[in-house]
Amino acid sequence: MNSPLSPIPAVTTPASATIAQHVEPSQFRSLMTTFPTGVAIVTTGEAEEGLAGLTVSSVSSVSLEPPVLLVCLHKNSNTLKSLLRRCTFAVNLLHDGAGETAKLFASGDQGRFKKVEWEYGPEFGGPHLVNDAHSIADCRISHTLSMGDHHVVFGEVFRVEQQSLERVRPLLYGMRRFFSWPAA
Repeated sequence: MNSPLSPIPAVTTPASATIAQHVEPSQFRSLMTTFPTGVAIVTTGEAEEGLAGLTVSSVSSVSLEPPVLLVCLHKNSNTLKSLLRRCTFAVNLLHDGAGETAKLFASGDQGRFKKVEWEYGPEFGGPHLVNDAHSIADCRISHTLSMGDHHVVFGEVFRVEQQSLERVRPLLYGMRRFFSWPAA
């Protein structure tokens, strides 16, 4: 992996400003539920060494050149541990019919890969969820950053698979429920 990210200069707060330390986790979670986002499943590993994967909504593009995205994974996640060992992963962007798969991969069910169709090839970053993803980005780790109870993993995208954009209806999550992108 490359060297760590350059530190951001510290921001100084005027002495006259009174700023609360932080909000309670429940307040922050409630705030973030009001921000609808796409749903993805991050996968890594291969059948011989073991598969790992989990549902995430923290995915973002970072850079176009080189093509880099980020995902946020809990520090205690087995998927994070596997991903860091392997250094590659796939981001499966889910379509609107994949709500049950999103719930399955969020549940921690140890047999989740036995309950969905997936494929793996040597050119993949991780397993592809062939019936549930409308688009898949295969990535190699370029950087990681520890932030609170999560790791931010930056992945340089080295391969993309996509369905025809006319047929894509992404799965969204907000207000603690799944919903679909409206038809045009």
